Amino acid sequence: MRLHDLRHGAATLALAAGVDMKVVQAMLRHSSITVTADTYTSVLPDLARNAAEQAAAIVPRRATVTQIDQRAAG
Repeated sequence: MRLHDLRHGAATLALAAGVDMKVVQAMLRHSSITVTADTYTSVLPDLARNAAEQAAAIVPRRATVTQIDQRAAG
């Protein structure tokens, strides 16, 4: 295994653990966050999915009929 492979593995694991992309950029000393994002977001497609799910979680939802019934009964 090459040193570069270990570096790549460490960055991949850090991102999978939820470390911010900017922190990984600094850790790898990439010239821009774009280099880091272009390299590692394709490696971990779950990151993109998790980010989308987190953004969706803060969007207010309309109450469902069941929730309205529960409030009325409550």
